[in-house]
Amino acid sequence: MKKNMGNTDKAIRLVLAVVMLALYFTGTVTGTFGYVLVAAAAIFVLTSFVSICPLYSLVGINTCSVKKSA
Repeated sequence: MKKNMGNTDKAIRLVLAVVMLALYFTGTVTGTFGYVLVAAAAIFVLTSFVSICPLYSLVGINTCSVKKSA
């Protein structure tokens, strides 16, 4: 699959993942919503490292700034 996430998008996802995990591990968010936040954080981290977002592919979004050859 082609990469469809730019550096800014990856950084935002990683920051959001850290915030979500901090909310869960400090006990601010608990229960089912806490588990949902942990799962979302894991997905954000995974998609940031592989630079591919499956939802972006479905919708046709591409934030990766790859230069096209002439």
